[in-house]
Amino acid sequence: MIHNFLIKNVQRYGSKWVVLAIDLTVVAVSFLLSYFIRFNLTFNFEVNKLLVQLPVVLGISLMAFLIIGSYKGVVRHTGVRDVYNLFNAICLSSIFAIFLIITNRQFGFVENFTIPLSIIIIHSLISFVALTASRYIFKSIYNSLASEFKSSKKVLIYGAGESGILTYEAITNHSKSNIKVVGYIDKDIKKIGKQINGVTVYGPDNLTESFILRKDISEVIFCIRKIAPSKLKELVEGLVDFPVVVKKVPPVEDWINGELSASQIKQVQIEDLLNRPPIDIVNSKISREVNGKVILVSGGAGSIGSEIVRQLCKYDYNTLIIVDQAESALYDLQQELKQNGHFNFTPIVADIRDKNRMNNLFQEYKPNLVFHAAAYKHVPLMEYNSYEAIKINIAGTKAIVDLSIMHNVDKFVFVSTDKAVNPTNVMGATKRIAEMYISCMQQERKTKFITTRFGNVLGSNGSVIPLFKKQIEKGGPLTVTHKDITRYFMTIPEASQLVLEAGAMGKGGEIFIFDMGESVKIFDLAKNMIKLSGLRYPEDIDIKITGLRPGEKLYEELLANGEDTMPTYHKKIMIGKVRELDYNFVRTKIDELCVNNMFFNGDTVKLMKEIVPEYISNNSDLCKHDNTSGKKESNKSNLKVLHS
Repeated sequence: MIHNFLIKNVQRYGSKWVVLAIDLTVVAVSFLLSYFIRFNLTFNFEVNKLLVQLPVVLGISLMAFLIIGSYKGVVRHTGVRDVYNLFNAICLSSIFAIFLIITNRQFGFVENFTIPLSIIIIHSLISFVALTASRYIFKSIYNSLASEFKSSKKVLIYGAGESGILTYEAITNHSKSNIKVVGYIDKDIKKIGKQINGVTVYGPDNLTESFILRKDISEVIFCIRKIAPSKLKELVEGLVDFPVVVKKVPPVEDWINGELSASQIKQVQIEDLLNRPPIDIVNSKISREVNGKVILVSGGAGSIGSEIVRQLCKYDYNTLIIVDQAESALYDLQQELKQNGHFNFTPIVADIRDKNRMNNLFQEYKPNLVFHAAAYKHVPLMEYNSYEAIKINIAGTKAIVDLSIMHNVDKFVFVSTDKAVNPTNVMGATKRIAEMYISCMQQERKTKFITTRFGNVLGSNGSVIPLFKKQIEKGGPLTVTHKDITRYFMTIPEASQLVLEAGAMGKGGEIFIFDMGESVKIFDLAKNMIKLSGLRYPEDIDIKITGLRPGEKLYEELLANGEDTMPTYHKKIMIGKVRELDYNFVRTKIDELCVNNMFFNGDTVKLMKEIVPEYISNNSDLCKHDNTSGKKESNKSNLKVLHS
């Protein structure tokens, strides 16, 4: 116990006494040098007097160091404050020395202690420089040795421009950084072969697997301003086969207070590699549409609904009503909006299936605009939970539509899905039937009903990318239902912008369809996600083919057979020319479906297939209800071609 106590106190106090001893040694050597300099680099001075003066000077310096406490700083972390303390200690010792010399001249206390004042000044300067330099030399030696023995992460910066230099400073100046930048990559021939911050600039041709392995590079950071998505995709895809993690620097406008921090350098996401330029919508029409209006968003705490709410908060509306039955998600959204300075909204926990409750809300708030995003959307779950799918996606939508007409809502915007096109599952069929009911009610000419159709949304609840990320974190394997399955993708903000723009441009009765570019092969998506994580396929993480799930398609469509599109003023948004319905037939059948579902009466799926003749189940037990032979002919009397 006594042994441990002694060791602890030696570690705690011993180091500062060593620093003090070294400082006094530096002061002594500086005093000798000051004499040497004062006498023109010769020894034409009395050594006996020097030997008398030196102990006195050391005593004065010791007293100054003890008073100021300059020896207490941790030398390996020397900073400006430590240099300031050294300056104060040297000044104080000089004042003591000058006072002692003048007093001694006056009263003659100590013989041979007449030091020229020029020696004091020279000594002060040399001591300050020597003490400061000794600390920084020790700090540099310590950091150099520490970096040699500490395992550091070696990084390559792609781009030797201003962003690349700022990135170098951000990651190397970080106090806990164990990163070593081993090179820059730049196509500018004037920079290739030269050094920036002591780091060599290489040409793009050097970026090979052998170069990465030889330099032991673990990360490549892209620092190119205003890089096109297609160019970033090309560069990143050239690296995904290498054993490196690929990161990128955010745009300058996203830097905190105009400065880049190491924490802002994020790993390249799979969203950055989708072969589709981001949607760019002019929002002037949205602003005019929502100004001064009372807006209700159903499903307002969901993936799409919450982003619609976030974007609406930027405008000068009158009141925003956020309705959702998910209490926790609604609470989280409420806190987020308040933290971002938005307070003009009312969160309401309610179920859209409860028509009396929703009627009270319509009566109380009198909304002008309704964005209907509430829905069940998971294909495999809904395939064998058709009761809930019909109750929410059809009966719930029907209730909100009827209330919108009853309470004179100006516009009703419905969030649909590409799975409603030639549906092969219960979820897609319910969304298509909801679209059909909305088309029927448009004939009332009271409320303007607008429908939006788009594909999968990146990062939404239950989407494939968050699933893959979780599987990678657990070490795999990644599960893909079919090697050839493809999907369309868009980001949540883009989807929400589309919905808002549709609400602004819609005149009533349109189905807006977004040009989503090329579909993405899910198997390739999984491979790229593995490689972007710095892992190898299949050595580190494998991909398992599980087989198509009930109701799942190999590919999605945005238009049904016999449908076409017309352009709008935005090249990425089109209006679908859909088939006209026998409105009386459709309304009667939908009413019958909702009643049968409510009382568990009859086979509702079979009735859904009558309402939507193109609904043919796939990889599901519900295939038994299909009668594809002659189905289209038997229902042809109910269908005409309508150019919306």
